[in-house]
Amino acid sequence: MTMSQPRADKKEIFGWAMFDFANQAYTLLIITVVFGDLFTRVIVGDAENAYRLGNLLWSLSLAAGYLLVVLTAPFFGAVMDLTARRKQFLFISYLVTVFATALLYFVAPGYILLGMLLIVISNYAYSIGESFIASFLPDLGPPEDLGKISGFGWALGYVGGLVATGLALLFLGEVSLENFENVRWVGPFAAGFFLLAAIPTFLLLKERGKASHISGISIWQQGWQRLEGSLKHLRGYEDLSIFLLSALFAMSGIYIIIAFTFIYGAQVVQWDEKMRVLTFITVQVTATLGAIFFGWAEDRRGSQFTYQFTLLFWIGAVLLIWQTPNITDAINSLGYQAERQDIFLVVAVAAGLCLGATQSASRAIVGKLTPLPRAAEFFGFWGLSHKLAAIIGLVGVGLMQALVGLQNAILLCAVFFALAFIVCLKVNLSRGQIKAGQYPKD
Repeated sequence: MTMSQPRADKKEIFGWAMFDFANQAYTLLIITVVFGDLFTRVIVGDAENAYRLGNLLWSLSLAAGYLLVVLTAPFFGAVMDLTARRKQFLFISYLVTVFATALLYFVAPGYILLGMLLIVISNYAYSIGESFIASFLPDLGPPEDLGKISGFGWALGYVGGLVATGLALLFLGEVSLENFENVRWVGPFAAGFFLLAAIPTFLLLKERGKASHISGISIWQQGWQRLEGSLKHLRGYEDLSIFLLSALFAMSGIYIIIAFTFIYGAQVVQWDEKMRVLTFITVQVTATLGAIFFGWAEDRRGSQFTYQFTLLFWIGAVLLIWQTPNITDAINSLGYQAERQDIFLVVAVAAGLCLGATQSASRAIVGKLTPLPRAAEFFGFWGLSHKLAAIIGLVGVGLMQALVGLQNAILLCAVFFALAFIVCLKVNLSRGQIKAGQYPKD
């Protein structure tokens, strides 16, 4: 990324951010709030085993989709840089996500394999699309503006999630076997929202790259050759490599939070429908405010400071979530009346402030450490780091909850956040930016 990169106009930045607005319908309705809970408690429904089988199959389904991303994202990143067709790849991933998500309507109780297959496909397409859209970030402005632009994208994403999920919860109702005929529409609803809301992205976002393939050699062969070389090239960017390791640990924890928060609320906290809706709304609001505030903080205190601060905040939040039942019992022993869901709401709202901020700061740091000519390729590695993290986190928590229960398994998140913080201490952002800016002279 060079210091002379001009800032894109407001329309293009808005178009880029609208993809975050649109795809939050999938993240929240399918992964976080509705379908994950539906899959574990209704589609699999092993209540007699504390839903441990359902939780394990859910974590493995998500991990399988992320594994496909790990295997393909760096290659697609290299091919996109060579062909200058990032928008085409983004569009294909968008369509696959929409169709596979719509088909979730046909996943009825007992149709476990169909549900797992559609989750693998839709989550793969959605997740690799995240890497594709992120690769446009360095094109949108100079390094000092990337934190603000990235934060705007996350904030708009949470607004989109609030709109999509708020409407869905209003019309679909609670997750239960008795209400299955209504709640099964969550797939088509999420697909339709994503389909329509992402249209501005493809109308306003520009493709700035220039094709650089060599005649006589196929694009795909060149992609593999460049990918092989880029593995060595990435090691030449020490700070970027170290940060990607930190991001791997951080996202291991965050993917557990994303995939299991509402499952945890239903199974451990045992909240009612009103509290589920209230928690969602308040967390979305605080997450939106947090993304805006920390985006502002990134440009004043630095992305690395913001990233590390949110990691420490996460560690404290996870410990409080783990202790929610015990905190409730302690309060009640003093003569007060408290419920688990009330304590959980307070902690979840506080944690929501950092939900988008950690990811936004991570995306901005990678943008600052990335040489512009290899933007799509290196953001492919950023996506790979995140998806590899998802595999580690989700398989880890799935196996751990099968052994010790979901409440104790959540502590794995705190371990991941602590490791991310320690590794990030080794990153020298200024040195890394200088290295990225020198790329054309290499």
